[in-house]
Amino acid sequence: MSSPLQTESEPLSDYAAVGGAPAVTAVVNRFYELVVGDERLAGYFDGIEMVRLKRHQVALVSQVMGGPVEYSGRDLRAAHANMGISADDFAAVAGHLIAALTEAGVPADIIDRTVGAVAATQPDIVEVPSTQA
Repeated sequence: MSSPLQTESEPLSDYAAVGGAPAVTAVVNRFYELVVGDERLAGYFDGIEMVRLKRHQVALVSQVMGGPVEYSGRDLRAAHANMGISADDFAAVAGHLIAALTEAGVPADIIDRTVGAVAATQPDIVEVPSTQA
């Protein structure tokens, strides 16, 4: 049964399915708790204005999920240039995103699509190859 606001030609976006802005904001807040609490990653956030960063991340995740928000922050490559982010660090961050989405009760298919879109940004963010064989 579809809602009265949804039509056959307009399927429910992942953004709407998870609860829109409040849900995405809660996931991003939890995501950063996990990331900053991870000793492998915490150093990347020293001196970073977290309120601004979270605002940009909410916009990015909202856009990835098909929401009405458009990310207007810096180009991802420029924003992460010269940070020395490794593939292992990127994987750890992705793991924290999966954990935050899972804790929020986001369905697995939406998590897969969201993380897949984020994974596509790896070439713009990672500068150091993985140390694992």
